Amino acid sequence: SYDDSVGVEVSSDSFWEVGNYKRTVKRIDDGHRLCNDLMNCIHERARIEKVYAQQLTEWAKRWKQLVEKGPQYGTVERAWCAFMSEAEKVSELHLEVKGSLMNEDFEKIKNWQKEAFHKQMMGGFKETKEAEDGFRKAQKPWAKKLKEVEAAKKAYHAACKEEKLAISRETNSKADPALNPEQLKKLQDKVERSKQDVLKTKEKYEKSLKELDNATPQYMENMEQVFEQCQQFEEKRLRFFREVLLEVQKHLDLSNVASYKNIYRELEQNIKAADAVEDLRWFRANQGPGMSMNWPQFEEWSADLNRTLSRREKKKASDGVTLTGINQTGDQVSQPNKHSSSLSVQSNTVQSVQSSYNPFEDEEDTGSTVSEKEDNKIKNVSSYEKNQSYPTDWSDEESNNPFSSTDANGDTNPFDEDTSPAMEVRVRALYDYEGQEQDELSFKAGDELTKMENEDEQGWCKGRLDNGQVGLYPANYVEPIQ
Repeated sequence: SYDDSVGVEVSSDSFWEVGNYKRTVKRIDDGHRLCNDLMNCIHERARIEKVYAQQLTEWAKRWKQLVEKGPQYGTVERAWCAFMSEAEKVSELHLEVKGSLMNEDFEKIKNWQKEAFHKQMMGGFKETKEAEDGFRKAQKPWAKKLKEVEAAKKAYHAACKEEKLAISRETNSKADPALNPEQLKKLQDKVERSKQDVLKTKEKYEKSLKELDNATPQYMENMEQVFEQCQQFEEKRLRFFREVLLEVQKHLDLSNVASYKNIYRELEQNIKAADAVEDLRWFRANQGPGMSMNWPQFEEWSADLNRTLSRREKKKASDGVTLTGINQTGDQVSQPNKHSSSLSVQSNTVQSVQSSYNPFEDEEDTGSTVSEKEDNKIKNVSSYEKNQSYPTDWSDEESNNPFSSTDANGDTNPFDEDTSPAMEVRVRALYDYEGQEQDELSFKAGDELTKMENEDEQGWCKGRLDNGQVGLYPANYVEPIQ
């Protein structure tokens, strides 16, 4: 049986050498593997597009909340928030890119690969076996004759070597006087036979070579035919890859997408719409001298203990600024509802700022403690939130002045509760009281609590229940415990 790997030495790297067609056959298997590689390439890019879209969405959501809660206001705030809107829209486009890559390009390659390559029961592909069989059939007659030529060549070269050795022995024997005539005759006969072998092997070698030459054109034609079939198969794959890559390029190129251009055109318009004069006018009207004011007026004292003046009503004039129901002038700018909420300092205000995430903090920075990082987060994200109020209680007591020297130096917090032990007195409730406001205490007659501050001008005290709750209560509702 014919075996293209035994008996013939390959003298060059030429395609025409026996067995060198295997590179062309291997290209078919490589084509199938390249389809897998291209699908993996597109799949990885689609995953990157998805992750990028998710990161844009998360970034936009986090910073939108920070900006809305932060101190920025007006048209500049809207311009800033336009960047988050841009990120959300670009995120949607990149999700569409991911969908196009997987649902169109990936699936197209997968289906084409399935149609172009057919697996066999015994392994391998039908196209590979057909090419292998075609090349073997085309090469078999010529390879057989080549094998005969190699054998004739070997025999001829062996005869030439033997002839040369016999002639050398005959020449040396003539110079030896001890050699008898009979031995000399044998050497001469050996030379004669070797010359005849040379002529015979040479004739056979030339004949087999001539036959090989005659078979070469047919061999080349048959090999060219099978090779062309492989070329056509490979041409389909190359053209298909080019077509798919062009489609991938179209899906990735957002510069030609009209909606993508509109995103940045709209972003530019939002930024240019920012107006410092308009924002300053709004701030004056809503948080400055342009605000309405409930100026103090004479009020009659009410004897109804259950209808004690609400602390919140007093605070409207003294403890903070209420932006609800503002009578704006004609040139005042309307703003979102978040700017018209009642401004008051809550205990969770600082906590909400502390829990804010600082995107500019170096994650690898190990030189600072956790508490230092929390402080940095508060400073870097925002100094205060939009619903923060400023204390307006005027007092000669230095401990209640947020602008005292100790506060200015950062030693104390003006928002901390004054819990001086010298002020605390245990008291007992004389009547039931239900808190009317969030900062008021509720208790029953007979309950004991701790008075933390003396009675103010409105008749309110500050106290702490045994469960730790701190708040205000009417001074005449309790009596000291003897």
